[in-house]
Amino acid sequence: MSTTNNLLDHLINGSSRLENENPDRNPSALQRKKEILELVRSQGFFSIEALAKYFSVTSQTIRRDVNDLTKTGLLRRYHGGAGLPSSVENVAYQARKMFCSSAKIRIARTLAKHIPDEASLFIDIGTTAEEVAKALCDHKGLRIITNNLNAACILSEKSDFEVFVTGGVVRSGDRGVTGEATIDFIKQFNVDFGVISISGIDTEGTLLDFDYSEVQVGQAIIARSRKVFLVADHTKFGRDAMVRICNISDLDALFTDRAPSQAMIQLLASENVELFVADAEVAMI
Repeated sequence: MSTTNNLLDHLINGSSRLENENPDRNPSALQRKKEILELVRSQGFFSIEALAKYFSVTSQTIRRDVNDLTKTGLLRRYHGGAGLPSSVENVAYQARKMFCSSAKIRIARTLAKHIPDEASLFIDIGTTAEEVAKALCDHKGLRIITNNLNAACILSEKSDFEVFVTGGVVRSGDRGVTGEATIDFIKQFNVDFGVISISGIDTEGTLLDFDYSEVQVGQAIIARSRKVFLVADHTKFGRDAMVRICNISDLDALFTDRAPSQAMIQLLASENVELFVADAEVAMI
């Protein structure tokens, strides 16, 4: 089983066991949960009955799968079915850090190829942004401004990097820094690249997040960056969140792990936003 599956197994199974099944010894149980996530994300809601029929298992088995996924915040349990998580509250940091971890690493490494040595850049809050920080450690002479204390710790290990940390209020969950002081600090700079992350992208190309103060920081980064790079794994497409950051037209490039829908590809092309899919040989424009 791959590293991604091991991490996802730990995340969505924990110590729970399905009736007559041990998920740790039955890869099909893990795969079924992954497919449940994909199905619900694609439709927004699925009934327990429909999922049981789709997978040819009992309704009780599906309920336990959904309960496991609900405990980690990846799904929400409704009467008779499963839907997407809340549009007003994000998944907990530790769960986000583990979910799609392999994809985030590949996205970060792809983006790092497009950052030259001795460049200046913003890196914002987010688990993918932290992987970007790791991927940039092979570079030389970077100057980085960040409101992500985890990213700052990673980058500060490089003696030839100059790392600026914004002021503001530190969030206990993910060590992100937000607030008016954060925005004021960012406004003092104009940099080559702004690396941002988000919680969701709707079908019309609106970038969304859950935290208004975090969104304001992202908007400040966009305004002060010559080029804006978005990092977003495939689960962000079609995901709802309450607060609008900007439109996809405000980006210069999108870095992801899977090609999005054809409609999204066409939208990106119409807005002259480059699309880079991790491990792909060429950019899709």
